[in-house]
Amino acid sequence: MSSDQSEKVAEAVDGPLMMQHMELFNRYWKHAGSAEELESLKYCEAEMAKAGFATKIIFHDALISLPGNASAVVDGEKVRAITHSFSQSSPPGGLTAPLVYVGGGGEADFAGKDVAGKIVVVDGIASPAVSQRASRAGALGQLHISPHEHLHEMCVSPVWGSPTVETRHNLPTTVIVSIPLEEGTEIKRTLAERGVLRATLEADVDTAWRETPILVADMAGPSGASDEPFVFYTGHHDTWYYGVMDNGGANATMIEVSRIAAAHRDAWQRGLRVVFWSGHSQGRYSSSSWYADAFHEEIDARALVHVNVDSTGGMGNTVVADTTAIAELRGLAAEAIKLHSGQTFTNRRQSRAGDQSFWGIGVPGIFQNMSEQPATGEQNASAAVFGSGARLGHGTGWWWHNPADTLDKIDEAILVRDTKIYMHAVWRLLTDPVLPLDYAEHARYLAGVLDGLVAAAGDRFDLSVLTERTAALEALATRLNEAAKGATGDKAARINAALKAVSRALVPADHTLADRFQQDPALPIGSYACLEPIARFAEVDPASDEGKFLTVTAMRGRNRVAVALANALAALTACLEDIGAAAQDPAA
Repeated sequence: MSSDQSEKVAEAVDGPLMMQHMELFNRYWKHAGSAEELESLKYCEAEMAKAGFATKIIFHDALISLPGNASAVVDGEKVRAITHSFSQSSPPGGLTAPLVYVGGGGEADFAGKDVAGKIVVVDGIASPAVSQRASRAGALGQLHISPHEHLHEMCVSPVWGSPTVETRHNLPTTVIVSIPLEEGTEIKRTLAERGVLRATLEADVDTAWRETPILVADMAGPSGASDEPFVFYTGHHDTWYYGVMDNGGANATMIEVSRIAAAHRDAWQRGLRVVFWSGHSQGRYSSSSWYADAFHEEIDARALVHVNVDSTGGMGNTVVADTTAIAELRGLAAEAIKLHSGQTFTNRRQSRAGDQSFWGIGVPGIFQNMSEQPATGEQNASAAVFGSGARLGHGTGWWWHNPADTLDKIDEAILVRDTKIYMHAVWRLLTDPVLPLDYAEHARYLAGVLDGLVAAAGDRFDLSVLTERTAALEALATRLNEAAKGATGDKAARINAALKAVSRALVPADHTLADRFQQDPALPIGSYACLEPIARFAEVDPASDEGKFLTVTAMRGRNRVAVALANALAALTACLEDIGAAAQDPAA
């Protein structure tokens, strides 16, 4: 890729044109399965068709949950409240029960507390993890206290996508409402003083199977073959209320990057598939999950990298350094961010969120939520979703997931900057003869994970097969990186095939626990999570019963990663041998 070409496409990003799209998105409440969502989606379809894409809208059934009216009455005082997607509706007359304070709702906060038949009071926005803990502990209701005076719509189902026969029992069983910080603080004070306090929660939630739309826009690359590999470029279209930032900004970014890329199609090395999802906001990623099921074999055969777009252009969202990428795409993310913002990518790992429904198939991902507010030390509701802790970014603005997410919250300059970052990444993925996937970097990342586990387990569990294969992965991938420099034509195609094979082996091992045909819950998942139990050897005697149970678990996790590494090494070895022979062939 020439730097001139890259700069040319980035400079073509048209802020006023994107703001025209934003004005359209400001007209519709795009709740999943609604007529307004479809009307807005048809606008996106027309824009993609105008750019030359072949478009189609696919309809599928999804379990969608639309929150309605809600109230909370505590100590005779009515408190402003909202309910949440996949909350239970309250019985006639409301749910009345005693309150129990459980702090932030973590495992330790629930430990030792009798919450059965009660309403738990929780600091922070409603979440799938807390809803699952409360349901399993026998609570009847949840009263969440917002970090500020604003209330934020949330989907609290821990089930990723529409439930299966096996997972539907994991849907929340509690009545869930959220209230503002000031009122919640007073309730906690009164509860602490009296020891006993009752509340009545009312919630009206319409959860039902609905027909929802997906817009698929395709443009072939140079070969035009029906089985041509493609870059997978997606974002959700359904919103909470108007959702002009989340996710209208992303939809404008998707349209603009697609428009510019299509105008320079002659430089592409592969195809581009752009997908606008429904069911993200009120269906817990139901559309992307359905698409992974319905088109599993095609995605496996053709999808190279998944670029996800969320919440671009928000007012005050100056930080982009804390966006996320899978380890092998860190280099591309860092380059795009540095070039178009001057910021240094923090190498944040992708989280279990944002329509990342394709890890089980083995598709590596780059980006989710792009820009955030700078961290100030104050609480920010959306940071609970995007990741809290010691970070530069701290979630998006206070208007996130509430009716105030309207056109006046968009900053055109920030929208242009965010879109240039996406333009750069998508352009390189489309035009680089060899995909910018760096498995030497992945090996270094995995080595860091293993170092921590070796330190914890000591001589109580042998991880040498993994450390040896990881070192071999770095060595072979480094050789492939060198061989890829300047590669074109058949040599580049062979290298890309090997990189795809490695991704199919390592992405599921790193980012999933379920098998390739299932979805893990919508809950946090750590790096190479199947190995996480090994850290417990630091505190468990291997000769004890608990240690023997742990050994069984650890062996299976080790085997999973060992086989993934073996498959990756085989693909790299075969490719290096292949291109070595090809290099001696004058026809290659």
